[in-house]
Amino acid sequence: MPVQVIDCGVIDYRLAFALQERLITGIADGSEPETLLLLEHPGIYTIGAGGNEANRRDPTIIPLRVNRGGDITWHGPEQLVGYPLVNLGERGRDLHRWLRFIEEVLIRTVAGYGVEAWRVPGKTGVWAAGGKLASIGVGVRHWVTLHGFALNVDPDLNPFGRIHPCGMPGCPITSIRRESGDAPSLGEVKTRVQQLFRELLDDSLPKSGNSRDLPSTP
Repeated sequence: MPVQVIDCGVIDYRLAFALQERLITGIADGSEPETLLLLEHPGIYTIGAGGNEANRRDPTIIPLRVNRGGDITWHGPEQLVGYPLVNLGERGRDLHRWLRFIEEVLIRTVAGYGVEAWRVPGKTGVWAAGGKLASIGVGVRHWVTLHGFALNVDPDLNPFGRIHPCGMPGCPITSIRRESGDAPSLGEVKTRVQQLFRELLDDSLPKSGNSRDLPSTP
């Protein structure tokens, strides 16, 4: 089945997570197609399972702890959030390759708006001249991915000043608008992301057909 894309609009973080939970079982057993959820969240701070709450610069912040990698971050309007639910059990069971694939989709996405972006060795995410442009934090259940990425299109960046973003003190945060002087609509960026996601997925993470011979489920 081809990857389905669901545009969730603006959706509460907990509702989006519940939707992921509902889809995972069907994707794992093949009854549901792999899915890319694209959306915005109302303003919220979240922190990964192993994240350190000392990375709150403002102690009044109460982040929602979630079962993903990464540390504390903020989500809010005009930030494109993507939750790809992909069966890595059929695509090589390689989390490092999965992370590099997401980064590549985002790097190519922003290149279309004149923004040069890159990886930083030893770190996960996407950077540009002004700082970190996109954050990535993933989880895996039954070898189906959940959680995903947050790309700053044109959000208010001030909430990042209340935390050490992704657990990195002094890490500057940037956006497509800050890098290019302009910003496409969120709908336009959604279209570009889903096109690149579909185009690159099978080349970057081809279905193996021999998942039984691969390592056990994490």
